[in-house]
Amino acid sequence: MSKALFITANELKKKSIIDGNVDEDKILQYIEVAQDTHIQNYMGTNLYDKISALLIAGTIADGGNEAYNTLWLTYIKPMCIWFSQEAYLPFAMFQIQNGGVYKHNSANGESITLEEMRMMLQEVRQNAEHYTRRFIDYVCANESSYPEYTTSDASDMTPDTDTNFSCGWVL
Repeated sequence: MSKALFITANELKKKSIIDGNVDEDKILQYIEVAQDTHIQNYMGTNLYDKISALLIAGTIADGGNEAYNTLWLTYIKPMCIWFSQEAYLPFAMFQIQNGGVYKHNSANGESITLEEMRMMLQEVRQNAEHYTRRFIDYVCANESSYPEYTTSDASDMTPDTDTNFSCGWVL
């Protein structure tokens, strides 16, 4: 089974600080990492798999799936956009080639400082946390529309409903 991405690279570039000229191949893996490490954590495996299956089948917008489509468009996509940025930003200035690891230099710009990177990541994380709180509040208030959210077995990830985001980035 192929893996569904909840946002496209183009959507990420349009709704973030990531420039439209950034090669899609450079950011797709960060969308997947964000989904695997954050989105699935808050959705739980069963709801995550349900949304994935609907996206792969191309039926998320079909009649009978309105609740899932609303959840995806209104709550999951914004979370994914901000968590994808958080995953991508620490690596954006680096490139690995046959000769080693290189840091990009721009002819008309300068690299940001570590403190500026921390500030940017903190702001990105705060936005991701905001959208996560909205998602959790919405899905908990509408649990009957999303039975997968409250079901799991021992091999599944259960949804993390803790919105106490007190941990910060350490760089």
